[in-house]
Amino acid sequence: MNLSDLIATRARENGDKTWLYFERQPDPDRGLPGFRCDLSYAEFDRRVNRACHFMSACGIGQGDVVNLHLPNCPAFLLLWFATARLGAVMMPTNVLASVDELAWLLEHSQSRLAFTTAGHAATLAACRARLAGLREVVCCDPFSDAPAPDSFEARLESQPDSAWDCPAAPTDLAAIMYTSGTTSKPKGVMVTHANYLAAGRTVAERVELAADDRQFVVLPLFHGNAQYYSTMSALLVGASLALMDRFSASRFFDRCIEYRCTVASLFAAPLRMLLAQPENPAHRDNRLRVVLFAQSLTATQLDDWARRFDAPLLQLWGMTETMGPPLMNPLHGERRNDTVGLPAGGYEIALVDDARQAVADGEPGEIIVEGIAGETLMAGYFRNPEATAATLRDGWLYTGDNAVRDADGFYRFIDRKKDMIKRAGENVSAGEVEQVVLQHPAVFECAVVGLPDELRDERIVAIVVLHDGMTASEQEIIDFSAARLASFRVPERIVFATALPKTSVGKIQKHLVRTALLE
Repeated sequence: MNLSDLIATRARENGDKTWLYFERQPDPDRGLPGFRCDLSYAEFDRRVNRACHFMSACGIGQGDVVNLHLPNCPAFLLLWFATARLGAVMMPTNVLASVDELAWLLEHSQSRLAFTTAGHAATLAACRARLAGLREVVCCDPFSDAPAPDSFEARLESQPDSAWDCPAAPTDLAAIMYTSGTTSKPKGVMVTHANYLAAGRTVAERVELAADDRQFVVLPLFHGNAQYYSTMSALLVGASLALMDRFSASRFFDRCIEYRCTVASLFAAPLRMLLAQPENPAHRDNRLRVVLFAQSLTATQLDDWARRFDAPLLQLWGMTETMGPPLMNPLHGERRNDTVGLPAGGYEIALVDDARQAVADGEPGEIIVEGIAGETLMAGYFRNPEATAATLRDGWLYTGDNAVRDADGFYRFIDRKKDMIKRAGENVSAGEVEQVVLQHPAVFECAVVGLPDELRDERIVAIVVLHDGMTASEQEIIDFSAARLASFRVPERIVFATALPKTSVGKIQKHLVRTALLE
């Protein structure tokens, strides 16, 4: 089965059942009203056919790359699956990307057509002026009942909805997902039709997703989490999506309750933002039976979440390259949300040292994941055979993430290998230090990095964001850490900041933190 087959099957089986509930939340600061719409499975399939006819008229065919420079909106989903039905390749991008960043992605991916909104059209226009290969930019107007006459939505209505025969095989390329940019040149993860199905199946089976479930989607669709874990899992079982245009901490539970959502997916940063909101007892009146999350919370934060929201959390671990999450806590039985859980979805996991030898339980090692490239693991990195060869070796994907497995088989994430700090001959995990600093009652967020030191190789520096209205001194946080860490792990310097640079899904961009401290 390819993605086109899946949509067509759901349209036949589910017909008039609502597949998508979409809401653009009002933005009073910019004078933007709210907007709502919904689409049934059958209507979605018809519009996907129209979008195929539209893009074909633009010269797009099998193997061509199409850029979606769009916020969360119905057009994103339509164009994603229309691109797949054409046998073409979607390349989504962060709408906050600069001209230089976006131009590199468009050129490297060899994109021929791009879709964006009026608010981001200037960025695409500047890119197009630089790139001969980008033939056309189409403007979408997805937040209006009466879209502009020259917009994609208005032009779509003139297209036929006759069925389009998809030429793609399951292992054909469906998307290029560029990594979130912790380096200057992101790598393009090649995602096949089979990859998407495997990702959705892993989540759907692990959380026992059913047709009456509704996924609450607030993370950006241009990121793998919202595509793999939320959209694909819902499609595979004939469930539905409630898609918000963006994450809003102040409106999250109100919207989740109104749309009667049962499953959600978040990262630690949005979870902390929700915990920072004023308490509202009404927020416990939600239907969430599981909230998937990645990146650790402290024990206090986990307890506060359970007390305030009664929406069970389930921590997992995955990467854009692994498709589905290879490690998840169990839905039933003992759940240890201070760990990333147990192997899931048939994935085989091992922990190895630098010599690629297995490590014993309790010893840190790099997570490697066994699978089939183009099916359960990425097909490789687009136009980057060196990086592909370094990451995919003998049927295993080397992730660059370190973890420890305990005697019961649960895995505890430690850190990215590149986030290990070398101090006076000792390897220090930045993540372990961060978890201690975050326990200080005044600390809201922190990032720990290593900076060059002539005597000790690297010195440990913690960049700290305090809770609103709270204070703490540098020495107070150092003393707090010293009472809980071995001396060689204690930060030598605390830098206070009002915010930390993050990716679109809340991952702290440590390379930017480190660069700013070195300037």
